[in-house]
Amino acid sequence: MRKRQQAQNEEISTVSQAPGGNQRPNTCCFCWCCCCSCSWYVMQSIWYHIRRSLTVRNEERGEHAGRPTHTTKMENIQVEEESQIPTAEEILSWSHNFDKMMSSPAGRNLFREFLRTEYSEENLLFWLACEDLKNEQNKKIVEDKARNIYEDYISILSPKEVSLDSRVREVINRNLLDPTPHMYEDAQLQIYTLMHRDSFPRFLNSQVFKSLLENTEGSISES
Repeated sequence: MRKRQQAQNEEISTVSQAPGGNQRPNTCCFCWCCCCSCSWYVMQSIWYHIRRSLTVRNEERGEHAGRPTHTTKMENIQVEEESQIPTAEEILSWSHNFDKMMSSPAGRNLFREFLRTEYSEENLLFWLACEDLKNEQNKKIVEDKARNIYEDYISILSPKEVSLDSRVREVINRNLLDPTPHMYEDAQLQIYTLMHRDSFPRFLNSQVFKSLLENTEGSISES
């Protein structure tokens, strides 16, 4: 009995310590107040949930035996981007500036998770693939990546086909004869504009962003 009680005490002591041996900030877990400790803890929890959701989804790719799935050739774009937990100022800036959110890896990860719920994640994946292509200088690799992007996001046979008008498609078809790092610029701009005007307003009204924003504002007001 004494050994069992000692083990329970040791377990409680371990849980109270954050990774690395540092003491976790005190949090009033049983209230919904906006004190700094609560806001910090909730922001950490929301961010962990987002990262975990993307990680699990990436691990599940190809694990559904017997079920036909579409795997894009731009597999390096499929994984979650490395990012730091955003500052309160960054999060507040996203609420009224789409460009700032898209320039932040953390912002793009959050937006990507929202797009997944709307079954339009391919728009952001296409945009990221185009950004990746722009940074490539090797002609052979440019040709390979350009064709992979076409097959994954432009071809009418692809399940991840993005919505582009006929003019832009004609330009892409011509450019595909001699691929360049910037051959998808018109298409990329069109998809960027679509996300800005169509998806971004709904993202701002989504529960996940509202929760993050409310706790961010609470932490700032208490600091």
